[in-house]
Amino acid sequence: MLVWEAYLKVKANKCAAGVDRQSLADFARGEKRNLYKVWNRMSSGSYFPPPVRAVEIPKSGGGVRVLGVPTVADRIAQTVVAMTLEPEVEPLFHPDSYGYRPGRSALDAVEVCRTRCWQSPWVIDLDIQDFFDTVPHEPILLAVERHTTVPWVVLYVRRWLTAPIQQADGSLTVRDRGTPQGSTISPLLSNLFMHYVRNVIAARLWSFGLRMHPGKTTIVHCVQEGRTRNGANVEFTFLGYTFRPRYARLRDGRWKSGFLPAVSKAAKKAMARVIRGWRLGRRTGLSFAEVAAMINRIVAGWINYYGRFYKSELISFLRDQINPHLVKWAMRKFKHLHRAPAKARRRIAHIAKTHRGLFVHWRHGALPSGSTTGAV
Repeated sequence: MLVWEAYLKVKANKCAAGVDRQSLADFARGEKRNLYKVWNRMSSGSYFPPPVRAVEIPKSGGGVRVLGVPTVADRIAQTVVAMTLEPEVEPLFHPDSYGYRPGRSALDAVEVCRTRCWQSPWVIDLDIQDFFDTVPHEPILLAVERHTTVPWVVLYVRRWLTAPIQQADGSLTVRDRGTPQGSTISPLLSNLFMHYVRNVIAARLWSFGLRMHPGKTTIVHCVQEGRTRNGANVEFTFLGYTFRPRYARLRDGRWKSGFLPAVSKAAKKAMARVIRGWRLGRRTGLSFAEVAAMINRIVAGWINYYGRFYKSELISFLRDQINPHLVKWAMRKFKHLHRAPAKARRRIAHIAKTHRGLFVHWRHGALPSGSTTGAV
């Protein structure tokens, strides 16, 4: 049953509670009854989505991004429609479209971007200002109607587009445009909309009332060896990676200048904030192994993503950020190290040398000063 398959997807992805404050665990306690209710209402055309819960997420550049969090039941219903519509529209999308598409990842997009920067000397770094908040409804509905013969798909898409947003104070904001960022169906609808504007992006966006972000849309010159600099902008940031001229060692040992991606300053800032939030210096009740268990999963995620390209940039950052906190932890935990930072650093370096596998960033070469280094 489609509702059951959608439920399994929602469970696998996990999600926050919506306006009814019902968690996945709460939903699961009345699983059969709750799923039957979703199926019965959707199949009869009587399903009306509740408001989505507004959640503010700070932006790295300042300000906030407002996410619209659906209820668990509504997320399941949206997934049912997405699973019905996706097979019809997915084959239409451009091969260079990567966002929110099955079998494609952000790192795939970074890889293609890197290759294109080698092939072409210029890049347009384009950002659509407030896309999810301002995209008009009627063109989306026309696109959906064009690619499905299932009436209830169009019916429910229309209802989701106009479902209000509940603010933190309980007030409701009625929407006449936009599709909530954070809902299950929004990414698919956004990709479908963009499919019909990609060839003449600027003109079509303007006609729909959308604007390219003036502060985030620039032309960048991909400067590398063999290319003379011909432009003011020589870097841009994409999916957490900053592309700019960098030196890289070739297989024969020579160094060459290339236009390459590495972890961005904004990503480093966000990671540093998380590292400080661990307050390792105050975790003196934990053993060394327990500290490692606490942080390794998070650090492994960073390495898997930000270490894919120009890994040395990330590794040096992790070395300089995490290891000093481990030294502070040792100084506070062991009395003989309380006022001996140099001795604490040597102690941490010795542990790293003899137990390199303890911390995941050590395994990748982010070793404390004084320990044996390895290839990154």
